[in-house]
Amino acid sequence: MTGTIDRTIIVERTTAAERMTTGERAPAPPARLSFTPAGSPPGLLDGAWWPRSRDLSRELPALVAALDARWARITRVTVNPAHWPVVPRKVPVAGHTVHVGWFAAEQDPHKMILLSSAGGRWDLLVVPPETGPAAAARLMAAAAAPGGLLTASALMADEDTTRGVRESLRREDDWENDGGAVPAAGGRA
Repeated sequence: MTGTIDRTIIVERTTAAERMTTGERAPAPPARLSFTPAGSPPGLLDGAWWPRSRDLSRELPALVAALDARWARITRVTVNPAHWPVVPRKVPVAGHTVHVGWFAAEQDPHKMILLSSAGGRWDLLVVPPETGPAAAARLMAAAAAPGGLLTASALMADEDTTRGVRESLRREDDWENDGGAVPAAGGRA
């Protein structure tokens, strides 16, 4: 299944100082998401999610709140526990409970599956929270590509390869710009 989410700007009406004095907890920032365009050919992934931490109890409410309005109420989520230190069984979200399951060997460690009350299923690449903005943008675009045939782990491996090549080229450029090899006798390096 595919879905789209409008990117909207949310204006916060309270200041941090006001929250500190009233004891009000800061609202969770909006979820960082990308989706395949509506009506596009199906692929292995329906998009990507870039959480800010590895704390599912803290991250799921913003994700589910963003998806409930578009895809019907999200009732279940499954993850691979390889990248989540704690996998809660239930997470309260905006007046309902999301049940969280985990599958170690059966589920790609970089994928999250979301199930809705209307019977929909969406598979999202989970971009690691420590990923830099440029790499996250590439991963999110690749996961949202219509008809994508790469798994979540394959996308992550491709990004690791890209990062390795970029780092190697950067080191080579540094070497060349810092003078490169010392010239041998006769003027040749």
